[in-house]
Parts: sequence; C-alpha cells; structure tokens
Amino acid sequence: MGKMVRSCFQSMLKLVNSLVAMVGLAMILYGLWMFRVWHKTIDDSDFPPPWFIYAFFGIGASLCVITCSGHIAAETANGCCLFLYMLCVFLLLILEAAVTVDVFFNRDWEEDFPEDSTGKFDELKGFIKKNFEMCKWIGLSIVVIQGLCVLFAMILKALGPHRESSYESDDDYTPEGQIR
Repeated sequence: MGKMVRSCFQSMLKLVNSLVAMVGLAMILYGLWMFRVWHKTIDDSDFPPPWFIYAFFGIGASLCVITCSGHIAAETANGCCLFLYMLCVFLLLILEAAVTVDVFFNRDWEEDFPEDSTGKFDELKGFIKKNFEMCKWIGLSIVVIQGLCVLFAMILKALGPHRESSYESDDDYTPEGQIR
C-alpha cells in the first residue's frame, strides 16, 4: 500500500512540476521574443539590453532549473533532494510574496525599477491593467501550483524512500562451510 501511495504522490508532484516548467518555458520564450523585437528596433549594437528582458530570462531559467530538480527529487524520493527542492520553491514563493506586497502597499512601486528604454515594461503593464482579471487568476493559479509542489514534496519526504522487499546483500550471506 505504501508503494502505491508513494508512486501516486510522485506522479502528482511530477505533474504540478511540469506545469511550473511550462510557465518557465513561456517566460523564456517571451524573453526571446522581446529580445528579438528590441534587437530589430535598436540599430546601435553598443546599447545593452534592458533589465526587463534579463529579468524574464533569469526567472524563466530559474523556474526550469527548480522544476528539473523537482523531477529528480520526485523520482528518487530522496529526503535531501526533496528538502532542497522544497527550500528553492519556498524561497521563490517568499520572493513572489515580497514583490506582491511591494506592489500593493507601495503606491510608487514603479520608481523602484530602473528605466526601461524599450517601452516593453509599459506595454506589459498596460496589458495587465487591461486584462487584470485574467492575469490575477493566472498568477493565483501559479502560486497555488507552487504550494502544491511544496505540499507533495513534504508528503513524499514523510513517506520516505523506496524500501525494496527483495533486498539481498552479500554481507548477510554466510557460506555453508563457515557455519559455527
């Protein structure tokens, strides 16, 4: 029964982890698209890419690395791997909460960010304002999925690693000639 429960939670963790990986890949693809548009509009090659593009690449890549470690942790059900995965996801949730609190309670939150020379940040901000209800539900679902990742990882850690019932070791075997 324990093997079946462990296998079920491993599969559920892999499923919700895959959803987070898709968000990370979408962020990387959006960053690539923004970089391509920025590169076409800027003729001067000495002008560095804006922070906003770097932020999308960085967050998307971080999500992909975290989900990769989550898949490894789910497959092995190793306590150390699961703990490190839970720590990474928890730190990500804390970072998301800090940004959310800053945006809601700081009326001048836009001044905290550097100037965006491309205008893509303003485009994204306008899109979010126009489609606030949809963006709110997408953001909430991402946070819930990350919370489920932590919950399933905690349950897997509590269930412990696989225990092989047919485990045999040469150390446990006593040759017939040496029986005392």
